[in-house]
Amino acid sequence: MNDSSFSQIPLFIPHSSTSTKVNKTGSWRFFHPKFDEKTAPCSAACPLGQDIARIEMLTSWGLLKDAWQAILNENPFPAICGRVCFHPCQSVCNRAHMDESIAIHHLERFLGDSAISAGRKADLKMKPANGKKVAIAGAGPAGLAAAYFLTRLGYGCDVFEARSEPGGLLRWGIPAYRLPRDILNEEINRVKDLGVTIHCQTPVTENLLEKIRNEYNALFIACGYERSISLKIQGAELTYDGLEFLRKLDPTQKSPFCGTAAIVGGGNTAIDVARSLARLGVTPLIAYRRRVEDMPAFKPEIEMAVKEGAKIMELVAPIRIQKNTGDTSISHPTYTLTLQQMKIGKEKIAGRARVVPDGEKTTSIDVQDIFVAIGAKAGSIWHFLEIEETKILDLRHCRFIEQKIPVFFGGDLTSPVKSVADAVASGKQAAIALDTYFVKGRDAVEKCLADCRVGAGPAISMDAYLGRDRKYCNPHIVDADEIVLDYFQSAPRMTPSALDAPRSTRSFEETSTTYEEDAARKEAARCFNCGICNACDFCRLYCPEMAVIVDKAKRGINLDYCKGCGVCATECPRNAMSLEEEIK
Repeated sequence: MNDSSFSQIPLFIPHSSTSTKVNKTGSWRFFHPKFDEKTAPCSAACPLGQDIARIEMLTSWGLLKDAWQAILNENPFPAICGRVCFHPCQSVCNRAHMDESIAIHHLERFLGDSAISAGRKADLKMKPANGKKVAIAGAGPAGLAAAYFLTRLGYGCDVFEARSEPGGLLRWGIPAYRLPRDILNEEINRVKDLGVTIHCQTPVTENLLEKIRNEYNALFIACGYERSISLKIQGAELTYDGLEFLRKLDPTQKSPFCGTAAIVGGGNTAIDVARSLARLGVTPLIAYRRRVEDMPAFKPEIEMAVKEGAKIMELVAPIRIQKNTGDTSISHPTYTLTLQQMKIGKEKIAGRARVVPDGEKTTSIDVQDIFVAIGAKAGSIWHFLEIEETKILDLRHCRFIEQKIPVFFGGDLTSPVKSVADAVASGKQAAIALDTYFVKGRDAVEKCLADCRVGAGPAISMDAYLGRDRKYCNPHIVDADEIVLDYFQSAPRMTPSALDAPRSTRSFEETSTTYEEDAARKEAARCFNCGICNACDFCRLYCPEMAVIVDKAKRGINLDYCKGCGVCATECPRNAMSLEEEIK
């Protein structure tokens, strides 16, 4: 049968000439989605509360100045912190659940270094000058940070420093192979460029304190922990102070040390002394009363010290030092260090194993020199400050005291963790607390600080205090289970090169390099950008109603048509959206 036998039947397809926009399907929903930026775990763990997810996003896009600027909003010293911070942010990085955490500290150093190389100038949000003056005692990281943030809030700041140059521990306690002096000077100059005056070789004596009370509106004291704790054993006078050694260290001068040196202690100062001695041709031997895993020094620094030739004796405590006088042919005297052997006890102290003497077991070693680095205490005793208990307000990183003028103690004096980042956080907290005190009164200080917290705290945000976008960020900390891993590919961490141990001990040259731009962008692109929108557009692509609005001005949801299916929020790779119950 051919086609001609069929009669031609017209085909009619019904259609409408009216737009479906009149059918507002949004009235059907029980839930509605919204863009809801949350807190990345790295930001919550950072003592300074930096917006790390956004910093990495901007870096991956090549917007290096914007990324650097985002750091400066919360931290005046990216090139310094990128080198010496112990980066707790990396220990909570959600990326580690897939392969390796993001090299946040390397990226921070890269942004700081590239800004210095390019001669970039900070474009900071500044409040108008308010006519008030603040005196700051100590030009270490806490004092300099306080000056930086207070100046941005409109205060005039004078910093009084007892030593010949500013920097505190950054200059006198951290060797050049970890923190080059030209980098330190550049970052301090950024604070000076805001109009801060630093008066060196001007300690705050009782007379100067009286002048401050009469001529300034507030005082911030950050004299630091710069006096070493001494051994209380026979022969303690025969030892060298580890901090004093670092302070006077001059690689251009011939070293008086040789042979083997014992370093008593297990913190960062002990490791810095050991690594510095290795560069002077000395064999360092670290004696620590607990186990290596209990050492408070940064783990990478311990590993580098061992690679550079340092030996570690664990579970030993010094009990006696004697000078050997038998062999007069030796130009450099030797000392016998007698050590009590220790063992692990049943209890723990602050999370570390408690150690107790292992009976009467002892061991002795002969060395050319002995250095002590068992801790430090405040550099000055402020006994001339009369304090009434009722006038004290203890905050997380500083202590506020109402007197004739408000006084803040900060830095090592009050921070629970003795680190550069925590010291800078102390200066920021003091600045916000002082400004709140002047504007709203003492009773408003704690609530204001709580309103500026990043996540659950204790870090606070200057951006939030200034009323910028971070003020409205959801404090919920994004968990690894809330990241949609299907949208990410495994990629190894990009690590800058470093000098090998034989080369690193030849000089005080910096041991690690920084990223090239391409490597930095690739490493930053590994970041999940937890909790923030990076314009990936998956929400718009998956929306069956095309209800997601994306334009240059804003991102939002057209609720006239959104049915509340939740696909957009469910498929958001980084949990930057949420679903809320519809309330009619």
